[in-house]
This record gives sequence, C-alpha cells and structure tokens, in this order.
Amino acid sequence: MYWIIKKQTIAVIISCVLVLCMAVIIGTGLSQQEAVPTAAASDNWGLNFKTTDGIPTGNASAEELRQYHALYLGDTAQKTIYLTFDAGYENGYTAEILATLKKHNVKATFFLVGNYLKTAPDLVKQMAEEGHTVGNHTMTHPDMGSIAEESAFREELEGLEQLYHEVTGKELAKFYRPPQGKFSRENLQMAQKMGYTTVFWSLAYADWLNDQQPTREEAFDKLLPRIHNGAIVLLHSTSQTNCEILDELLTKWEEMGYQFGQLSEISMA
Repeated sequence: MYWIIKKQTIAVIISCVLVLCMAVIIGTGLSQQEAVPTAAASDNWGLNFKTTDGIPTGNASAEELRQYHALYLGDTAQKTIYLTFDAGYENGYTAEILATLKKHNVKATFFLVGNYLKTAPDLVKQMAEEGHTVGNHTMTHPDMGSIAEESAFREELEGLEQLYHEVTGKELAKFYRPPQGKFSRENLQMAQKMGYTTVFWSLAYADWLNDQQPTREEAFDKLLPRIHNGAIVLLHSTSQTNCEILDELLTKWEEMGYQFGQLSEISMA
C-alpha cells in the first residue's frame, strides 16, 4: 500500500514539474515575440506588360495605390509622359542630360539620395534653377520595405529634406520613390502621413549597371514599343547609354505625338 501511494505521489510531482516547465517555455516564447518588433511585409514593385490596351498593370492597382496617395501612372487618356531619373551618385553624365532636357524644354523629376546632394551640390542647384523637380530617394538608399519603425522611416526622408534645404535654400518637393521599388503598405501609410506622394513607375529597363550598359538598340527596343499614355518613365542618370540616346529618344517620342508633363500635374482625385 505504501509503495502504491508513493508511486502515485511521484507521478503527481512529475506531472506538476512538466506543467510548470511548459508554462515557462511558452511564457518565454511569448515574451520574446513581444520584445522583437514585427518587420513590415515587404513587396517589390513589378509590372506586367501583357495587356490588351498597352497600359501595364502593377502588382498593386492604381486604385489601391491612390488610397495611400501613391501612383505609378498619369492620365492614360492623355499622350503625356512623365520623365524621372534616379541617382545615388554622379557618374559624369548629368550635365549633358540637363542640356538635352533644356533643348527639348522637358522638365523632369530627379529622385536623389543623400550622397548625391553631398557630392554634387552644384548639379542639384542647377536642377532646381532650371525648373526640374527634386524628389526624395531617401538619405542612405536602404531597403525601406523592411523598415517597420516610423521613426526610422521618417529619419530617412527628413534627413534628405534637411540636406536639400541646406544645399539649395529651397523646400524639397513631396515626392518619394522607394529605393529599388521595395515597399510595404505600412511604408505607404507613413509616407502619406508625412505629406508625400509615393511614386513608382510604369516603364523602366536595365540601365543601372555601369559595367553592363545596354546598347543603343537594346534601349530603344525597350523604351519605344512600351511607351504608353500617362507613362511614368524611370531612367538612371548614371547611365552612359541614357546620356547618349536621350536627345534621339525624346525626339522619337515627340514624333509619336507625346508631350512631357510634371508629376505635380497628375491628379490624385
């Protein structure tokens, strides 16, 4: 009898210990989950050109983006192109690009990184003086889609705002382009809260690798057949090919009946 009671007592004690251990493990797991900030769900901006009307679709619709004050297209009822350039550094081609834009009376938007403002302030001033828009491409060009903390997000955009004001004495335009097109819905909300329009694109091509520049023919094969009404075109001002073909490219688009507009003219209604 004594041995039976003892066995039962031992079994109860073991059960209690196991329950306590499980509680500690679960509690620790929950504490760790609460302590680690949840990363934003990141997306990469992408396009599909397989459409019947020639207007590409994005992996977020124009209607969905509009609720966050974001866009990738202008008015598709108008033969208007919105020309934009991204630049994290100066590669020796921007002065000629600006001269070509001036020749065609085209006003573009330059999305710049902090490094560009620090190393090429005279060109930044020239952009502003010649009526081009300078937009926010962040201070350090990180993967913004992985940033969940609003304070870190604001630091990237506000840092560039301050630097642009120091360089030009002007206020930075409230247009923001996520580096590499990486974004999250939370990011779109943060940018909107800061008064920004997030700007993606509806036409681009692989022009950013300096040691793998496309040929003139390869560039035209991408940029001419895929042009469309309301196109927001992304080019990189670091590209030698873009510099060399820009005069001819703008001429060809003009001959196709297109005119050039500015992002500020796009209605968000």
